[in-house]
Amino acid sequence: MYRTLAGLLLCAMAADGQATVIDLLEGKLLRQIQDLDARTPGVLGLAAIDLTTRRTFSYHGETVFPQASSIKIPILIRVYEEVEQGKFRLEDRVTLTEKDLVGGSGELQKDLKKGPLTLTIEDIVKAMIESSDNTATNYLIRRVGMDTVNRWLGRHGFPNTRLQRIMMDSRAAAADRENISTPREMAGIADLLYRGMAVNPTASKNMLDVMRLVKAHFRRALPEGTDIASKPGGLPGVACETGVVFLAHRPFVLSVMTTFAADKSETVEEAARMVYQHFQSLAAANHYGHRLR
Repeated sequence: MYRTLAGLLLCAMAADGQATVIDLLEGKLLRQIQDLDARTPGVLGLAAIDLTTRRTFSYHGETVFPQASSIKIPILIRVYEEVEQGKFRLEDRVTLTEKDLVGGSGELQKDLKKGPLTLTIEDIVKAMIESSDNTATNYLIRRVGMDTVNRWLGRHGFPNTRLQRIMMDSRAAAADRENISTPREMAGIADLLYRGMAVNPTASKNMLDVMRLVKAHFRRALPEGTDIASKPGGLPGVACETGVVFLAHRPFVLSVMTTFAADKSETVEEAARMVYQHFQSLAAANHYGHRLR
């Protein structure tokens, strides 16, 4: 379903073998993405879904990349699935103590150094997504189980997306046990959320609303006020982000990943800007490029 650059340029033709103007526009975008990849350190992968037409395209879309905190999207979905199954409620209160403390991103570690902290599961979920809190994330991984997250991924057709370690596990990272996925699969997970198929429509909407709290690479790259629900990730040498951009008249899913990179987010932001401009052109025109707005 997703096309590589070569596949797009060779195969994205109308039934009579003639490229359409949309094919040509996509080809131009993917050449720009290829140029971006060539002129920046490291490697780049990308996948996008046009949520109006279901048309998709990718660049290195099948390549496995480290996910850093973007892997928190499938953890989020599994939490909501267990809520639906009646295993616990988002309103349930739990007490975290200093033994739950994890370093890295997040604010809970500061509060836990002062003493035990009682929160709802929903508070912990929001901390995991909004501030990418690692203490919250590791608690939720323990709560639902790493294996259950991976089984959900397997059931829904994401064989290359795997939660393989808790956050801030340097020993696991040194052993190459990273949390991984591909641009195509992470875009597919975000697409399930958009279509209301991650757990159920209400849960999908609620999860997107939590992801709307995030202020990260896409939000910095796109025009102020753009409605975005996403989750970034970052490690030394790694930057990525996956989410839904609710562009008026042409919403789209976007997943951008870089690794062996010198910067934390510049390449992700530039790629997001290019893809946004592509969909903005589509949103303003009819199928043949006649500008209507």
